[in-house]
Amino acid sequence: MAFSRVTFAAEMDITLINPQAEAYAECFSDTEDELLREIAADTHATHRHAHMLSGRLQGLLLTMLSRMHSPARILEIGTFTGYSALCLAKGLREDGLLYTIELREQDAAKASEYFNKSALKDRINLQVGNALEIIPSLNECWDMVFIDADKVNYIAYYEMVLPHLKQGGIIVADNVLFHGQVLGGKPEGKNAKAIHAFNDHVRRDKRVEQVLLTIRDGLMLIMKK
Repeated sequence: MAFSRVTFAAEMDITLINPQAEAYAECFSDTEDELLREIAADTHATHRHAHMLSGRLQGLLLTMLSRMHSPARILEIGTFTGYSALCLAKGLREDGLLYTIELREQDAAKASEYFNKSALKDRINLQVGNALEIIPSLNECWDMVFIDADKVNYIAYYEMVLPHLKQGGIIVADNVLFHGQVLGGKPEGKNAKAIHAFNDHVRRDKRVEQVLLTIRDGLMLIMKK
């Protein structure tokens, strides 16, 4: 059956994640801790963009990647309400530090409330403002970077952090399937176009190795050679 571009995108938004498969995966995965459950419940109940939350399965993956890598310095671009930052911070080595940048003051304030409830609060440095301006001011070498901010600047963020990423360090980019809108033809809309351009940019970059995972809205794992 042939689909129009609009119909195909709508179909992909609905079927990108099989609900039964996700429920099964959750059944056989670890549970969230109490604070993460609180963040998830509050965000879904009160935030009109709650779909931006990383969620349980993706959060567990971020924690596992961080623990496997044992990073000294993590950079997160896009804090939202703090869920993913807390997941990533669990893998920090004892003297480790996570920097997280959020543009929206209201979201940053909410994330700060949750960080202050965590035993990891002293290892999280929340910066409020434009990441393109803040990142150059951070005099750090990164072991791990999580990009989950405005899609049109993904390439800019990537090129900004890669020179300061340690050899063997990893970048995790979220939303690289962008609700299925990058599938099945030429993407439409500025965000889908930007994500497709980012994916292609990384694919062509000989400085890195990468794998695109079909988890949630798509995660790109990128390792610096």
